[in-house]
Amino acid sequence: MIVLGIDPGITNLGIGVVEQAGKQTRMLHAEVVKTTHGETAPERVGKLYRAVYQVAAAYRPQAIAVEEQFFYRQNELAYKVGWAMGAVFLVADQLEIPVYGYGPPKVKQALVGTGQADKHQVAYMVRALLGLKSLPKPTHLADALAIALTHCFYQPLAPGQPVS
Repeated sequence: MIVLGIDPGITNLGIGVVEQAGKQTRMLHAEVVKTTHGETAPERVGKLYRAVYQVAAAYRPQAIAVEEQFFYRQNELAYKVGWAMGAVFLVADQLEIPVYGYGPPKVKQALVGTGQADKHQVAYMVRALLGLKSLPKPTHLADALAIALTHCFYQPLAPGQPVS
């Protein structure tokens, strides 16, 4: 199974593609797409859309796994992350790829064994599970790969909930 993991953000969007064959997992692709405050909203969303589309078209994942966001007091941030998610959803619709969402505690639980793990512990497990020589950096990259791995681990046991 090939999974495209997305750490959504309008300024930094993490993309990680992981392949699972049996108990083996390997990284196929990883990048962070950056936009700037100087770009217009359509330019930023378009840049994210094109990047996600190119990766999805090249690797043909069976699923897209996204980090579900929980915002309480950051309305503007939630609004702009929504722009990034819109780009991802459009790609998913065009290429007919189901999208699954996982909250941070579920990702931490899947990789580290506790929903209270910190980002360094998650990055360390991503490195170990994918056999990388160093920790994936920046954190957006590690998070995207962690989300893809989470889907690989949970899907055979109890399928994640498709994002609706």
